[in-house]
Amino acid sequence: MLVGINPSSYAVEVGHYFARPQNRFWPAFSRSRLSLSARRGLEVEKLLCQHDRELPRFGIGMTDLVKVPSAQAAHLESSLFRQWAPRTRHRLEAVKPAVIAFQGMMALRSFLRYGLESRETPAFGPLETRMGLARLYALPNPSPANASFRLDDFVRGFDELADFIARSIPASGASAPNPPA
Repeated sequence: MLVGINPSSYAVEVGHYFARPQNRFWPAFSRSRLSLSARRGLEVEKLLCQHDRELPRFGIGMTDLVKVPSAQAAHLESSLFRQWAPRTRHRLEAVKPAVIAFQGMMALRSFLRYGLESRETPAFGPLETRMGLARLYALPNPSPANASFRLDDFVRGFDELADFIARSIPASGASAPNPPA
């Protein structure tokens, strides 16, 4: 399950995750091993925001921590994180994903603090804290406002997440259900 901070006003308007053309999510995700089964299954080289509703068929769900649109995540009040993190936790608990990957430290830190009451100081990659059996993972935020990361950094992050998921899902072949929450 991929968890973003909140939807942009534009994403809500068009009805798709990471919809703004300048966002680096879809270009990076499309080049990563994490999206390989989706690209093969959909018979496309590049995934676009219009493919977001198809991803659950391939074990990849998407949601936001805060379900309130804004022009920029920096405009969100801390009260929204306090309000929405427990709600997101309940949605995720119902879905039971094996791995929950947060797109950005703002979403992750808020979820840890208000959703799990954890004081872990996260770094990119896997976390010590879990939500039940679900493993938590931190990715950089692909927003154009996050200029300290290049496209290749995001691709590498998704590839490392794919490797982590492969190691984290039981060898029995059971897959984690990840429909959108």
